[in-house]
Amino acid sequence: MNIYTQPQQSHSWNGTTYRILLSSAETQGAMSIVHGVAGPLEGPPSHVHEAEDETFLVLEGVIDFELEGTVFRRGPMETAHIPRGKRHSFRTGPDGAVCIAVLTPGGFEGFFKEVAAGGFQIPRDIAAIAECAARYGSQFTGPGLAQRG
Repeated sequence: MNIYTQPQQSHSWNGTTYRILLSSAETQGAMSIVHGVAGPLEGPPSHVHEAEDETFLVLEGVIDFELEGTVFRRGPMETAHIPRGKRHSFRTGPDGAVCIAVLTPGGFEGFFKEVAAGGFQIPRDIAAIAECAARYGSQFTGPGLAQRG
């Protein structure tokens, strides 16, 4: 068995710092684990992942999730599971939030690296962000909870 660890990478984008704790390269694509620290009322547009399930563990603060039109809140030590192929979004609470996201299979963590390196901002660069997301098998479906206020 070949066990190795890559240096953790951090990427800041859209009001959140993403630290890749475990990359898909380390799991032969099986999964990735990302630690996120987000400011108040931050979150992505509504979107769908074709390949990945996302499971969130909220560590600090609260996060409102929207899954196929249903909104629910999770706080510290609570989880939210978002199955692949389901339209979803989320928004951090007024004090921001810290969470762990497990993506299965892995690979989508490359999106965070690309959009951070490009310095893309929502809504200014939404076309470029959507193009990048599409390369990782994700499609934007409209404004998310954070964009709708």
